[in-house]
Amino acid sequence: MSLPAQALSAHFCVAPQLEPSAMAEAAAAGIRSVINNRPDFEGGPDQPTSAAMEAAALAVGLEYRFLPVNGGYQSPEEIAAFAQLLASLPTPILAFCRSGARSSRLYAAALQEG
Repeated sequence: MSLPAQALSAHFCVAPQLEPSAMAEAAAAGIRSVINNRPDFEGGPDQPTSAAMEAAALAVGLEYRFLPVNGGYQSPEEIAAFAQLLASLPTPILAFCRSGARSSRLYAAALQEG
């Protein structure tokens, strides 16, 4: 499997829904932190849970944070929380959601916030 990540900057990339096995590939690619923006079971019962993703990330030495947000709306509080994660997590950071679009919007909004 090739990690389906799209770089938005030298220190940040986004991806669609990942499987726990992708955490080892992310670590091997130099990623140091992962942010999961997809609520558990948003995609149904076959979607990997945040707990499964976190266990896989921690097993390969990645930092992991769960910041689930709605696909259609990200609140000012969620954007501020995302900005705080960007400022505090080791880079490079990989954020993922269903398609990568929600994580991309959060990133753009967090950058605008300063």
